[in-house]
Amino acid sequence: MISAIIVAAGKGTRMGAKVDKLWLEVAGRPVVAHTWKQFDDSPAINAIILVIRDGMQAHFAEIAAQLKFKKPFRLVAGGAERQDSVWNGLCALAPETEIVCIQDGARPCTSLPLIADTIQAARETGAGVAAQPVADTIKESADGLVIARTVDRSKLWAVQTPQTFQVEIIRRAILAARQQKLQLTDDTAACELIGQPVRLVKSASPNPKVTVPADVPFVESLLRG
Repeated sequence: MISAIIVAAGKGTRMGAKVDKLWLEVAGRPVVAHTWKQFDDSPAINAIILVIRDGMQAHFAEIAAQLKFKKPFRLVAGGAERQDSVWNGLCALAPETEIVCIQDGARPCTSLPLIADTIQAARETGAGVAAQPVADTIKESADGLVIARTVDRSKLWAVQTPQTFQVEIIRRAILAARQQKLQLTDDTAACELIGQPVRLVKSASPNPKVTVPADVPFVESLLRG
């Protein structure tokens, strides 16, 4: 069995005060509804867990009814930090789940082939992550004011979601982070902690996350396209 955990418990402080990026209407529906639909449409996914802020259950149930989603889903309360929310989602997986895709709720353009490719990578390696080679020249600065050096970008990748794992591996990895009282913002970092290889899966099409207001027009154009 293959499940998806959609992490949708945060507000996203970089979007600005009183703006919940997950509920911004883009291309006719909330951002999180587009994300959910991609996983509901994916033939590789059997069930979906949405990790949400407590009190939002009725809003998510309304989306499911309006868009007539077919996959079984479960709503789970999020934790204090993203890693805690992922853990809550992992604890809610059906016992027969072998592979899990962990997805940002604010990443609505993830393609069905990319979902499938990360699943295949997890089957073969134990973990796979959507990623793009870094295209810009990268500079390092110690104080945020003056450049210290230029970083070799040929070995740099920007990781995205889905981040997909064999369930036993990601549970062991995040448990290790929790035991060491580490708060990681990226699930593959937990794999690095236990020495688990993670396969890079190149995104063939744009897979942006809605983070700041400037992201919205680009995401809108992709979704309408």
